[in-house]
Amino acid sequence: MGDFNLALVIVAVVVCVLVLLFNVYLLVNYQHPDDKNQAYFPKLVVVIGLSIAVISILMLPGDVANRQACRHAIYNGACNLTLPMKTLWLVVYIADAVLVFFFIPFAMFYYEGDMDKSVGKRLLSAMLWVAVSVVVCALALGILYGLVGKVDFNVRHLSSASTNFPTSWTEFSRSQPCIGSTAHQCAAYLASASSESTWTMRASFPEYVVALATIVGSVLFTIFGGVGIASLPLGLIFSFIRRPKAVITRSQYIKEATELGKKARELKKAAEALREEERSGSKGRKWRKNVKAVEKELLALEDDMKTLEEMYPQGERAETAWAMTVLGYVAKLVLGVVGLIVSVAWLAHIVIYLLINPPLSPFLNEVFIKLDDLWGLLGTVAFAFFCFYLLMAVVAGAMMLGLRLVFITIHPMKWGATLMNSFLFNVGLILLCSISVIQFCATAFGSYAQATAAQEIFGHTLQSLRGIKYLFKYNIFPYAFVVLAAITFLYYLTFGWRKKKPNARFQLSS
Repeated sequence: MGDFNLALVIVAVVVCVLVLLFNVYLLVNYQHPDDKNQAYFPKLVVVIGLSIAVISILMLPGDVANRQACRHAIYNGACNLTLPMKTLWLVVYIADAVLVFFFIPFAMFYYEGDMDKSVGKRLLSAMLWVAVSVVVCALALGILYGLVGKVDFNVRHLSSASTNFPTSWTEFSRSQPCIGSTAHQCAAYLASASSESTWTMRASFPEYVVALATIVGSVLFTIFGGVGIASLPLGLIFSFIRRPKAVITRSQYIKEATELGKKARELKKAAEALREEERSGSKGRKWRKNVKAVEKELLALEDDMKTLEEMYPQGERAETAWAMTVLGYVAKLVLGVVGLIVSVAWLAHIVIYLLINPPLSPFLNEVFIKLDDLWGLLGTVAFAFFCFYLLMAVVAGAMMLGLRLVFITIHPMKWGATLMNSFLFNVGLILLCSISVIQFCATAFGSYAQATAAQEIFGHTLQSLRGIKYLFKYNIFPYAFVVLAAITFLYYLTFGWRKKKPNARFQLSS
């Protein structure tokens, strides 16, 4: 058992180092050229935030493996060699909350500050915004914790008669399983309704912070994840359907490039006008609406430019470039089909295991357990993949809704062209939703993750907290998740196959 725990510690350390290196690699390759050799603090926040998000997802499989180290103990409390997972969970999620509500907003306020101002003024402005956030969050947490920061456990007092230890077991049978000759059921089973009572306990403050962060994250996870679990695979599949079918002629290329050039000049003029409005201090609702419109048109312009380059490859390796384009769309189709299978499996599991009471089948729980029996890490890897898939769905859903809803800001992630504010926004979203993803996975895979520290935090405590326990008792979030996924599926099946129509001349709203 000791060797197993040593191996678990070694694996945990190695995984943390690999995650850190991988996130540095992502940052270096995704960052915009304008951010090279600058914005070091936002970059540090991005790397730390992504690392915590990934590690938190991997901690649940680690929690399951940690539980396996005590499989020979009579009860978990008798095993002193396992990792202190409950403490680790609380540390990770307190760090998660601090990053989401303090460090990431500070980095975003500083990065997006007026470049005409000095560094000191930008720092002061960012610190003032964060200070206001700290005061508001502290007051809200303090008031809520003082008023409703308690857990109510419904318990029943059970008792039974006693007798001397029997020398033989002949007096017990299927029809007489318990002590006593008059009752054919155990005395504890026959306890009256009056034996039920409620134990009220004060939740620890770290657990309460995690619980509230989980609620906020659950709302975002339900909306973005529900939309994204459908849009992620279907977006890839319909991208293949709408792909360019053949190479265009040079005259067609010149015509399309000229139109895109006109559109680019219009957007540049609009952006300059908005910049002047910002400097004059008139940043009202109309200004924000116009900024969102320009961002949306700019993304569409970039997509059109990319499509045009794909349809008319140039240079000595034009044929090779076209072949790679075709292979890229085929890869999207394959990934889309695989993603669609995973999405359908997720939705089927939610309905079968969470929404129907009692569950019809353990479904994916049983799959993971059998994979573990087949090879020790296979079930863990599959389990981690399904959790990561939910996080990817959240980002995909945020991107889809951002392109269609005015009140959601667009923050696309593009290889070699991602600004730090987009990085910070997506990292904050991932961090906030990662708590809810873990809670959701711990509940959805309750059979596989049973008796873990995560299930203790996100199961018993969270589902017994005053004020919010009913959200989990009646499965509000899973129901909303499935409904949004179904609506998104219908949307894509109805409109996803249509090619985008060319936009008319762009103008700012007056």
